[in-house]
Amino acid sequence: MAQFVDDRKSATIERRAKLFRGFADPSRLAILGALCNEPLAVHELVERTKLSQPNVSNHLRCLLECGLVASDRHGRFIRYRISSPRITVLLSDVDALLDVVAVGVEACDNYREA
Repeated sequence: MAQFVDDRKSATIERRAKLFRGFADPSRLAILGALCNEPLAVHELVERTKLSQPNVSNHLRCLLECGLVASDRHGRFIRYRISSPRITVLLSDVDALLDVVAVGVEACDNYREA
């Protein structure tokens, strides 16, 4: 029984880590941030994020596969949206947490961009 509990905790930790890797890219965060306000088409995401169209499309594919974003066809355009309101809440909570720990995050050398 104890082994099952340990395995389950390990699986939960791995799922959490996988979820946070989805949020760990600045381009994906920019896309998610833009989608927090309203559903957008690729060309609108390119305008709002200042990322290239191939970059936006590539990251949208990742976000779609991970279930963080959903899409709906509107005429000839596909509009992308946050798949759950909890994602918007999570991003807002992260901003509130950063208000408290930003100095430490900025000083941290462990997760610096390469």
